[in-house]
Amino acid sequence: MEIAAIQLIVVGVISGLTQGAGVLPDGPLNAALGGTVMFTTTLTPPEKPFTFVEWKFGAQTIINTNTNATAEYAGRVTLFTSTGSLELRNLILSDSGEYRALIIPQGGSILEGTTRLEVYERISGTVVTSSTNLPIEGNSVNLTCDAAAGSIFTRLWKKDDSDLILTDNMALYEENRVLSFKSLNKTDSGKYSCEISNPVSNDKAQYIMIVNYGPENVNLNVKVSKGYYLEGSNISLSCSAVSRPAAQFYWLLNGAYLNDTGPEFKLVNIQMSQSGNYSCQAFNNKTLRYETSQSSAVTVLERISGTAVTPSTNLPIEGNSVNLTCDAAAGSIFTSLWKKDDSDLILTDNMALYEENRVLSFKSLNKTDSGKYSCEISNPVSNDKAQYIMIVKYGPENVQIKGPSKIDFGKTLTLTCSAESEPSATYTWTLNGTEIYSSSVFTKVITELSDSGSYTCQAMNNIAERTSSAVHQVTVTGTKMVHLHF
Repeated sequence: MEIAAIQLIVVGVISGLTQGAGVLPDGPLNAALGGTVMFTTTLTPPEKPFTFVEWKFGAQTIINTNTNATAEYAGRVTLFTSTGSLELRNLILSDSGEYRALIIPQGGSILEGTTRLEVYERISGTVVTSSTNLPIEGNSVNLTCDAAAGSIFTRLWKKDDSDLILTDNMALYEENRVLSFKSLNKTDSGKYSCEISNPVSNDKAQYIMIVNYGPENVNLNVKVSKGYYLEGSNISLSCSAVSRPAAQFYWLLNGAYLNDTGPEFKLVNIQMSQSGNYSCQAFNNKTLRYETSQSSAVTVLERISGTAVTPSTNLPIEGNSVNLTCDAAAGSIFTSLWKKDDSDLILTDNMALYEENRVLSFKSLNKTDSGKYSCEISNPVSNDKAQYIMIVKYGPENVQIKGPSKIDFGKTLTLTCSAESEPSATYTWTLNGTEIYSSSVFTKVITELSDSGSYTCQAMNNIAERTSSAVHQVTVTGTKMVHLHF
């Protein structure tokens, strides 16, 4: 009868209940699936037990001081009558909701409090997955953060253990579930971690993203760079590129692939046929991209040898033309430098140079053109020289006769003939048109008046086949001595 009376009292006054301030702490209370929650009142335990304590979940009674827990809560709840608190165990997701406590102290006012419980599944099996196993610079990619189980409230992304700072090429979608890269940069490589949390648990996972990029900045380097290389020498070339993964290298000559691969390329005992423009090509087997370096010209030259100066004639004659040609038996000729008598050649009006100084041409030789002509041939890797002694044949000229103009009978007449000539001239004497002697010096004892007259000296250059003459008048004077013989 007493219990029923109390229930009647509760029912009778229910419409007049006032919610007791601070009976229950502010909610919601958060608890894990399968866990335990304590609904603790803020009331001080009274000296006398509470007259009545009841807990409800929504409109459904869970337990009170007069009845056991309902079947749904049997074995899962404990009521602490001294404080009015309630313990709920083995929580299930459907335990989430509003809980009400009704407490009637001895001789006091009816106290009521409400709070809310949220039951969450613990987060587990967190993983970060990528939309591609091959992140490539310039391509898009999504990183997705998910959990195998658990109620997800928040996702926090980090890069290399620091809070992620979004750049222009990043965006977060689906409440931070998806980290999207519109166009990957090489700088996006790194460790991406995602922490998922709810009020009762958290879990995290990470993903190492290696952005494949390149090749770029492909550069060819020649170990000892020269404009020209001597035939038979060795050349080392190397190729570098910025690439992830490391690039593979191929070598090209004049745009055609060679059999050699790798970052180092050596030309051993190089020949002229290997001259050309060398370049290297870098290939990334992940991005499937190529890039070719700048080209480097390799020009192989043969060493100059067998240099000679040859004349167009072996008989240079004054007034005639002649060519001196400077050439080599082997080697590439870049420059030809002429000298005369060991000094730099100064061209006169009768000289000219042709065929890139290979030919020194004399239009009309002068005797002053005689001398030692040397020619030095050179290219960037070697030089050689040769010489030619040119003796210009000229004359005879300036024929002169020395001797007396008058001579007495019985005296010896001596006439000397000279001329400028190369080679030396030969001389023939005539007297009044009659040949009388062949030598440069004519000697005769004057015995007849007929020894008077015009003495002509003719000088002849047998090589040039030229002649020149001079005339000298001699008068015989005095009386011819007559010798009588008895």
